[in-house]
Amino acid sequence: MTVVGTTPPPRLPVRDRTAAGERSPGCVSPMLTRLAEERATGVLDREHGTLHLAEGRVVHAESPLAPSLGTLLTAHGALDAASWQDAEDSADEGRLLRHGVTPGALELAQVSALYDAAYFALAPSSTPGRFRYGAAHWLASVHPVPVADLERETLRRRALLRRIWPDPATDVAPLIRADPVSAPAVPSRQAAVLEQVDGVRRATDIARELGRPAFHTLVHIRRLAAAGLVSSQPPPVDDHPPDAADPYVALLKRVRDALEAL
Repeated sequence: MTVVGTTPPPRLPVRDRTAAGERSPGCVSPMLTRLAEERATGVLDREHGTLHLAEGRVVHAESPLAPSLGTLLTAHGALDAASWQDAEDSADEGRLLRHGVTPGALELAQVSALYDAAYFALAPSSTPGRFRYGAAHWLASVHPVPVADLERETLRRRALLRRIWPDPATDVAPLIRADPVSAPAVPSRQAAVLEQVDGVRRATDIARELGRPAFHTLVHIRRLAAAGLVSSQPPPVDDHPPDAADPYVALLKRVRDALEAL
């Protein structure tokens, strides 16, 4: 019998996960790391926010959980709402300067808004990110941030919140005041946050109301939680569960009660 030799099939290509940074403890988003290595320009959409890249650096970030750059600029009088809208509609950084925002104030606000929104955009996600190649954001030249710096700061912020108060429920739930009998005195910035706690507002609502970065507000809220001054609103108790109205369930309960009575 003649044995016919066969050539084994080629191995499937495997991406070098180490090169992509996926095994590095400082890597928050492998996809973002690859885009940085590629020096990509475009928009990375994630579940909790959006990152704008130019030549592999993050130049702008947005998240529904963080006040926008416009909110930070207009909240304390650095710019009026109409002037911000004019600059945003025209996508012209120069208009902000012509409306009276100094380059230093713009850079400070942009960096603050970028790190703030990126903290939420880079949170663990249940859906994959999607990158769209395209033109750079109109604020790309203000203060580009290297991806490694952004991920390092994101990890530092996560660790800080855990050290202050390990329960993340106060980050997302409506907040209530505890009002202990002997409440400790708190610094003025924490006191301003505490005044906004009404059983309805969440951390992001309070940040927008005060015109502050959301992460800084989370820090204040966790400190207040650690001091026993605030807690997350417990979920409402459902006195009428769905199965109570189900006629078949009600019938089975009556049969059960009748059998137990025999």
